Amino acid sequence: MGSNQVTAKSHNIRSILKALLYHQQISRVELAELTGLTTATISNLVNELLSHGLVRENGIEEVISPRVGRPRMTVELIPDARFAIGVHIGIGEFQVVITDLLANIVSSTTQKFDVCTNAEIVIQEIVTQIDLLIIHSGISKNMIMGIGVGASGLVNVETGVNIYAPNLCWQLIPIRDWIHEGIGLPVIVDNNVRLMCLAEAMFGEGKTANVMAFVYARVGVGAGLFVNGKLFRGMAAGAGEIGHSIMIPDGGEKCSCGNTGCLETLVSQKAILRSARQLAETNPTGILAQKISDCQNNEMDCIFSAAQDGDEDVLRMLAEKARYFGIALANLINVLNPNLIVLGGILGQGEEFFLPEINKVVKEYSFSHLGDQVKICVSGFGQKTGVIGASALA
Repeated sequence: MGSNQVTAKSHNIRSILKALLYHQQISRVELAELTGLTTATISNLVNELLSHGLVRENGIEEVISPRVGRPRMTVELIPDARFAIGVHIGIGEFQVVITDLLANIVSSTTQKFDVCTNAEIVIQEIVTQIDLLIIHSGISKNMIMGIGVGASGLVNVETGVNIYAPNLCWQLIPIRDWIHEGIGLPVIVDNNVRLMCLAEAMFGEGKTANVMAFVYARVGVGAGLFVNGKLFRGMAAGAGEIGHSIMIPDGGEKCSCGNTGCLETLVSQKAILRSARQLAETNPTGILAQKISDCQNNEMDCIFSAAQDGDEDVLRMLAEKARYFGIALANLINVLNPNLIVLGGILGQGEEFFLPEINKVVKEYSFSHLGDQVKICVSGFGQKTGVIGASALA
């Protein structure tokens, strides 16, 4: 009985905190209406949160129409009452941040690593950077709730093991245990694109969406799914591997997963760079060839710059890539029927070239006009989406 009471109390507190996160200043009566809890339960739990310094009363709620009885006091989360650490492990780069309860970044660092580096060495460097970030932030360790980690590939959320990350050549890497041993804080690990989805669901475009997908493309292509207030992971935490949808079953290029003709082989950053270099070789005096030869920055920036300057070959190539994306998203819409799809990575970077064609193809191929009802947009968090999602997980 006691255990059930503790579980119920934890669930109720979580419901209150989530309501405060989404609605910020809100009265106890409105909290009861949103959570379905009794006013007495709300009052007791809010008082407990007040005593722990997690929430504060914020004056009298503005009254639009006269009410009988006392004016209502509103309560709100105190953003810097606690902190969380987020870690995003990408391909050849990891980010670490400390955020407050509203996902505002207090301190951050980004480090490069060779993709061939032994996983244990990479994780040890992450531990070192977390330690340094905590020291430099001046935040007491007991104010940090935990560490969320977004890892590439297939992740067992229960054990914190990175089962398989083909683009890093990692297999069965106990990320949770290694980081916990190094820092001593609670650690939870999930797929990095899934956590980008969580960032949007909790703090971004998806705050009001019942069903949403976050689709990310760079070195790999993946999707995070958020259904009825929860991340959808699937039976073996493999949900969302949209990059390994077979687009060309016969004669397609070999993918890092072992299959051929996957979406990832057609539209990833690597695929776009390869197509662009072929175009530059075919037309060595063209806009793209000049941009690439003078490129001092990210090569993708040079490709998008050539498109902005009107290189017809590049525009056609990007439209072709967008068409494949559109077909994949139409299939996703037919299966999941989301009301929102958020795009990140190179899809956000090249929004003006991808989004119009994606919208067109989605409407063309979605079943029974389902695509007409879906909002497709670009993430507002940019390159910080994954690490904010990791912090949100913690």
